[in-house]
Amino acid sequence: MLSEKITELKRDIIEYGAHVENMIERSIKGLLTKDAVMLKEVMEKDEQRANDFDLQMDEQCIKAIAQFQPRARELRTILMILKMSNDFERLGDGAVNICKSALFLIERPAVKPLVDIPLMAQEAIGMLKDAINSFINEDAETAKVVCMRDNIVDDLRDKVIGELTNYMAKDPSTVERALQLIGITRNLERVADLSTNICEDVIFMVKGKSIKHHSEQ
Repeated sequence: MLSEKITELKRDIIEYGAHVENMIERSIKGLLTKDAVMLKEVMEKDEQRANDFDLQMDEQCIKAIAQFQPRARELRTILMILKMSNDFERLGDGAVNICKSALFLIERPAVKPLVDIPLMAQEAIGMLKDAINSFINEDAETAKVVCMRDNIVDDLRDKVIGELTNYMAKDPSTVERALQLIGITRNLERVADLSTNICEDVIFMVKGKSIKHHSEQ
């Protein structure tokens, strides 16, 4: 039955999303606690599981479309799950990038106290959690709220980059470390952006209307 298959796909994509959430959380925790073992586990073990999830989801979604030939909302749901899988794969790559930067940074003196990056991570991960919940509950209203929160992460990114730019200008010896920190902010920004994309797709799935490019607020 198509409905049973969609339920199975939803369960699997939720598990995939939880795994990627954990990867991002552990990458930031490893940075803050200077835990090289944790960072390497994310890179060597967690990423492989994320890649396995991605391949599994692609295969299952394509099989479902071929077998059941869904239409309308059911087709939108399966296509959204397929797109979410691709987004989660990118988020897993982002977590690995954070780990690489963190491994570089924890062996060197801090450029500045890490205050805004943990806040940025907290907000971005919260957006991802709420995006996944909006999908689970088919909740377009929550999805809209998540989209509006993207500005919070962007403002924190701009603040961090501005401060680090000043550090680099005053002390060229900080350039390499500051650039690694900027790379971390870029990867966290991507978490927020992809969470926003998921929520836009939730709204389309539920209402059949697109708010991409701010065509509807």
